[in-house]
Amino acid sequence: MDSDLIELAAAHGVATSYRDGERKIVEVDEDVVVRILGLLDVDAAEPESRTAALALAREKAATGALPGTIAHRVGATRVLPGPGVLIDAEGTRTDVTELPDDLTPGYHRLDLVDEQLGRDVTVVVAPAALPETPRSWGWMLQLYALHSSGSWGIGDLGDLRDFISWTGREHDADAVLLNPLHAITPVSPVQASPYTPSSRRFATPLALRVTDLDAYRTADEATRAQVDALRPDTVGDRIEHDRIWAAKRSACELLWHSAGRPEPIGAPDDLWQFAIFCSLAERYGGRWSLWPEGLRHPGAPDVDKLRLELAPRVAFHAWLQDQVQRQLAEAHGVAQEFGVRVVHDLAVGTDPQGADGWALQDVLAMGVHVGAPPDAFSQQGQDWGLPPWRPDRLDATGYAAYRDLLQAQLRHADGLRIDHVAGLWRLWWVPPGESPDRGTYVHYDSDVMLAVLTLEAWRADALVIGEDLGTVEREVTEGLVERNILGSSVLWFTRDIDTPGDPLLPPDRWNPESVATISTHDLPTAAGFLRGEHVRARADLGLLADPDAEKARAELDRLELVELLRELGLVVGDDPGEDQLVVAMHALLARSRSRLVLISPYDVIGETRQPNLPGTVDQYPNWRLPLPESLEELRDDPRVRVVVDELRLARPRSKD
Repeated sequence: MDSDLIELAAAHGVATSYRDGERKIVEVDEDVVVRILGLLDVDAAEPESRTAALALAREKAATGALPGTIAHRVGATRVLPGPGVLIDAEGTRTDVTELPDDLTPGYHRLDLVDEQLGRDVTVVVAPAALPETPRSWGWMLQLYALHSSGSWGIGDLGDLRDFISWTGREHDADAVLLNPLHAITPVSPVQASPYTPSSRRFATPLALRVTDLDAYRTADEATRAQVDALRPDTVGDRIEHDRIWAAKRSACELLWHSAGRPEPIGAPDDLWQFAIFCSLAERYGGRWSLWPEGLRHPGAPDVDKLRLELAPRVAFHAWLQDQVQRQLAEAHGVAQEFGVRVVHDLAVGTDPQGADGWALQDVLAMGVHVGAPPDAFSQQGQDWGLPPWRPDRLDATGYAAYRDLLQAQLRHADGLRIDHVAGLWRLWWVPPGESPDRGTYVHYDSDVMLAVLTLEAWRADALVIGEDLGTVEREVTEGLVERNILGSSVLWFTRDIDTPGDPLLPPDRWNPESVATISTHDLPTAAGFLRGEHVRARADLGLLADPDAEKARAELDRLELVELLRELGLVVGDDPGEDQLVVAMHALLARSRSRLVLISPYDVIGETRQPNLPGTVDQYPNWRLPLPESLEELRDDPRVRVVVDELRLARPRSKD
């Protein structure tokens, strides 16, 4: 690759090489770099256009001009390239030659006297760090898998409220981490994966407790009877998203009509836009790229015309979303009453054909898929099918879409987990039509991404967890630690990489600035690990090249874990039973240095099946497995009390 292309790519944050999982340098194909630059509106296809683009990049760098958005941390100073005027959120204007160390956290605007150096620059002023998370414990809950006598075939916000009330009152739990509750596109087939949502700015109506709606309480007896008759029976051990959504939609339509077809008062523009998308999807299908041309952009000429025609459906979907937000707020209110922190989960991206793909297409790299480069886990790389932010468009718009997203997620939350947190630094872009091994990394301004995240979390008094598993660059770890953002420590992966054989680390050597868990939704449960279920499931589906070798390795991993538990005095006897080992694993977590420990009902009650099996789509019931026990049964299960006692003994709640 010639030096001009390398320089041009670097100027726009496009990697021409990277280090793989074994830290070996991998060179990116030149044509991939050229294609990615083209997706950023940089023409590098021909020598002449490449020369012109490089000249522009050099000229901009030579002037010392500021980008459209910069980050600034309280307690630091920053010398500006020239004098200017700083305007705060209240409109107060201050002449400056540097950004001082005592600015109020928030979004400021900067105009430099020399327009070439920067006009209307957004300055994100963030606290130096978030408050430290106290030593505590809680639950991580796949809400859709929870079920009770009051829910309709899928875990709902009534179940969440009751779960929080139970664990807050009886266990003194400190936190509940939820799977993403992002919005679906309200047409069949309903996407089961919470990590491929239609919108991350809104919440899923699948989580509504229909019988908790005010419209249900005030409805006449005949209407309530009609609604009750729609409740779907649970059939088998699979969550049937389409059938459940059809039932809840019909029930909510009945109640909305009985309540006089109300509209949410003072609803923001983005809610109405989301409701328009839902209404258009009902008429034209769930893939907006196949809609009539005049509807394929929220600003397209026919959208307003159809909004009038579809006004009743638009009003219904706006009301429906308002009801979800109300129930989220109610659950959060119960959590605050019991001192339980509700932590939401932010997926990496959204379905490109979903509501956010339609509404935010001007700041997304449409056609590009986020993924991962080839590694030992996936030799062909990974394609997650999600469009990434365009860093140049974020910069030019003051990161408005990103900060709106975070504000929406933190509206009824005390914390936020960031899936694939390394994506705040860089994402693996796969060009349209290419396989995932034909991609490269595109870098983001991590200072700004972190500043916006830290600022919004600070405003919400929320903790932040970064999912930093796998191959993570040192700058990611350092950036999280500097800002008191917790990383992730998983029992299966917490190993001493400086010792031959990478043995498991004892809990007193775990990363203190992390959240400790036994597993994740993509990994084997405690009982599944002990029984080798994660190997058996993949072997049965033909996903393993050498099943016998995988089984042998799994048995060695099991023996290693049992030996560590024995060395720590957490198990006794030569042949400890599964129940004893599961309790011992939780005792190990409780004794770890990690600030926050999260336990899962899957692990506590001995479920062997993991929620999601990576590498599968329809071969495995991903995201469709309910917990084997109802919420009522969970409350009475003695295994819960035994595990909880281990956590409460090692991590008593502060009296403050």
